[in-house]
Amino acid sequence: MANHLDLEEQEQLDQLKHFWKQYGNLITWALIVVLGAVAAWNGYHRWQRDQSMQAAAMYDEVEKVVQGGDAQKAERAFNDMKDRFAKTAYTQQAGLLVAKMTYESGKVDIAKTTLTWLIDNAADKGYASVARLRLSAVLMDSKAYDEALKILGTGVADEFAALADDRKGDAYILQGKKMEAKVEYEKAYKAFDEQSEYRRLVGVKLNALGVNPQANVKTAAVTEGAK
Repeated sequence: MANHLDLEEQEQLDQLKHFWKQYGNLITWALIVVLGAVAAWNGYHRWQRDQSMQAAAMYDEVEKVVQGGDAQKAERAFNDMKDRFAKTAYTQQAGLLVAKMTYESGKVDIAKTTLTWLIDNAADKGYASVARLRLSAVLMDSKAYDEALKILGTGVADEFAALADDRKGDAYILQGKKMEAKVEYEKAYKAFDEQSEYRRLVGVKLNALGVNPQANVKTAAVTEGAK
């Protein structure tokens, strides 16, 4: 009986040796790939955490400089942050701070450059959309209405679309194009929540153009219901 078991064990051992000889290298390399991928994944997340912590520290420095009111120093601090942590949310927040501060300090070109960089490089479309809205305001103050409309015409996230339409209406009004302004204001009015202060403001703008937006909304609802 013992000899029979020994023979079975020897047969199983021979089969295992044959299997390992045939597939051993493949299994080894597969394990190396899997373990390497896990290590790389963990390393990437650790790197992301380190980047985020360093970017947060630099954001604090930029915020202090902005509060101090030194536009040139704020620009330098932001440029350093861009070079090191271009895709972090902290850098995008810092860019909006610096753009606001430099514009209010009369450094319009720096504000434009900063906002343009955010539009082109922000990893979050929301931050890029805010940059578009702010740059459009800067351009409109400079009477560059067509350029402002172009900035607002693309790349705006859905949650900022109504604000962009309202801003387009403002640009058209400043150009004396009342019909175009009416179209944009009506789009914005429909998109804003009924309780939104923005909606009430757009309603005032439409009233000034001789439009009763609430009547239009009711008419549209009746028409939709008839379908």
